[in-house]
Amino acid sequence: MGRFDGLTVLITGATGGFGKRSAERFAAEGARLVLSDIDGDRLQATAAALDAETAILAGDVSDETLSEKLVALAVERFGALHVALNNAGIAQSFVKFPNLPSDEARRIIDVNLMGVFYAMKHQLPVMEKQFRANQTKSAIVNIASVAGIAGAPRLAMYAAAKHGVVGLTRSAAAEYATKGIRVNAVCPSFARTPMLTDTIYMAGADTEAAEADITRGVPMKRVAEIDEIIEVILFAADPKNSFMTGQTLAADGGITAI
Repeated sequence: MGRFDGLTVLITGATGGFGKRSAERFAAEGARLVLSDIDGDRLQATAAALDAETAILAGDVSDETLSEKLVALAVERFGALHVALNNAGIAQSFVKFPNLPSDEARRIIDVNLMGVFYAMKHQLPVMEKQFRANQTKSAIVNIASVAGIAGAPRLAMYAAAKHGVVGLTRSAAAEYATKGIRVNAVCPSFARTPMLTDTIYMAGADTEAAEADITRGVPMKRVAEIDEIIEVILFAADPKNSFMTGQTLAADGGITAI
C-alpha cells in the first residue's frame, strides 16, 4: 500500500519538472490526481501516461476561477481533496534589479504569489469542511524557493514573490493548525528543471560554466536533481508526517547553513 493510497492530490504546474515528476510519484503511491497546467496539450499527454485515476483542467493560476474550479473538480470527481501541491510558477529574467521590465515583474507576482493565494483561498475551506464532517486531515504543500528565505541577486521580483509564498504558508499554518490542515513550503535552490534550462542557461552558453556560476554559493557545488526535491515534497505531504506545519523545508545544498 502506498503512502497516498486512495487520497486525492491536486497538482498545479503539472507538466513541468517538479509537477510532472510529482504526479508520477503520487500516482505510484496510490493517489488519485487532479492536474492542471497552462499548456492543455501537454497536460493531456501527462495525464494519459499516468497509471492513476486522473482529472484534468487546463488554465492559468493567475485567474482565480481556475483555483475554484479545480477544488470543485476534486470534490465532484473524487469526493474530497486531501493534498494540494501548489507548484505552478514562472521564472524571471536573470537581470539586475533595475533592468527587469515592470510588466514582467507584475506577471511574476500574479502567477507566483497571487496564484498560490487563490489556490489556498479555495482549498482551505473545503479541507476545513472535511475535517469538521469526519475528522479528515489534509495537507497543503507550496513550492517556494530558497529565494523565499534569503535574498537572490538578479532575481529580485522572483524572490519577493517567493517570500510572499512563505508568508502565506506560515500564516495559514497557524490559522488552520487546529482544523486538521497542515501547510508547509518546500524551498529548493536551483534544480535541473526546464525552468532552469530556459532561463539561466542562455543560448550558446557553456552549460558547465553556467552551473559553476550559479552554484558558487552552494556548499554542495551543484544543482539539485528533480527527484531530490520530490522526496521533500512527498515528505511534507505524507499523512504520517502529522505534527509538522508552518515550515519552510530548504532543499538547497547547504545554502541556508552558511
